[in-house]
Amino acid sequence: MKLVKSHNPNFRWVVLTVATVAQATACFLVQGLGAFAGYMQEALRLNAFEIGLLVSAAQLFPVIGLLVAGELLDRFNERLIVGVGSLIVAAALFGSSYATNYRELLAWLVIVGIGYSTAQPGGSKSVSEWFSKSQRGFAMGIRQAGLPLGGAIAAASLPLVAANYGWRAAFLVGSGVAFIGGILFIIVYRAPIVNTQNPRAVSIKAALHNRLSLLSHPSMRNILWSGITLITAQYGIVIFLVLYMHDRFNVSFENSANILFVAQCAGVVGRITLAAWSDQSKHGRYFPILTSMGALILGLIMLLILATKSLVILFILAAWLGFFGFGWYGPWVAYVSELAPPERTGFALGLAMAINQVAVILSPPLLGWLRDITGSYVTTWSLLIAILISSIIMTRPRKKLRIE
Repeated sequence: MKLVKSHNPNFRWVVLTVATVAQATACFLVQGLGAFAGYMQEALRLNAFEIGLLVSAAQLFPVIGLLVAGELLDRFNERLIVGVGSLIVAAALFGSSYATNYRELLAWLVIVGIGYSTAQPGGSKSVSEWFSKSQRGFAMGIRQAGLPLGGAIAAASLPLVAANYGWRAAFLVGSGVAFIGGILFIIVYRAPIVNTQNPRAVSIKAALHNRLSLLSHPSMRNILWSGITLITAQYGIVIFLVLYMHDRFNVSFENSANILFVAQCAGVVGRITLAAWSDQSKHGRYFPILTSMGALILGLIMLLILATKSLVILFILAAWLGFFGFGWYGPWVAYVSELAPPERTGFALGLAMAINQVAVILSPPLLGWLRDITGSYVTTWSLLIAILISSIIMTRPRKKLRIE
């Protein structure tokens, strides 16, 4: 059991910085894939389903990898696990740039997911250990802002790279960014100094039961269902917003990528703001998550009924979708880490994120398939609205119970 934190508490801000950078750089290419998907679609002659499948490939291994990473993080230092994971991402993206066909590209992206499995729970656990409950939501929001931050920078840069040098060059840039982030984390990060008691010897069967018992706890209902629905909406926006703007409003790929850039930037602000709000909310940490669902429903309805082609209005709508569609993750991760027992924080984060990964794998190709068979995105956005409404109904506000 951990008893004493480090005697240099100001170092927590350094930890927060490198954890955020590691997150941003590890997810840079995958989060920016939608921004230059149009160029890949034309070069490789892909349909919407195949574009969605590229994202699914990168998210396939984390279904298991997040559980493994979470368990390793409860036993070993985050420095090596997160750092090496980022280097695996870099190596796999480098290999992706030399893929000779679509299937080979899918295989490389599966390997990307192996490395990426460590970034999410590793960075979250490092922040949760360095920050007290009163600041944890705010700190977690900053750290989780790394994902839309990386996506925003990718949306601003990768389409230009792809337009001028081809989609392979975009993958090379993503490889270099992930490499720099991994090396920085390995060099800078240090775990907090704690006094520990020797743990009791526990059988493998008992340890497995102890961890899987998290699934039966009532509080996991809100965690899992809200995560699944919101992550589905998030990836629907990330992957298909650019293509939708191009198809529905005849916006150029360049301007469509700028619209996604605005959404990602708003997501950065949303993750910090909503997480900070969750620290102070009188209705509990889950209330900002519930609010995000309602706001997303409104934004997606506007996306469906909007008739104007005004770029200003499209940018404003994108900012709304980004703020809530990406911002929910900050308070959600803080919610998970706060409910879990300290000795199972890593596994709880890995478990919740792994279940989210199932939705991440299935939703992009499913949403793309719906577009392909109907010829429009009306069914795609309508499905997202429906599952968000169901999530609000199923996860009504309730008294928070800590998992024991």
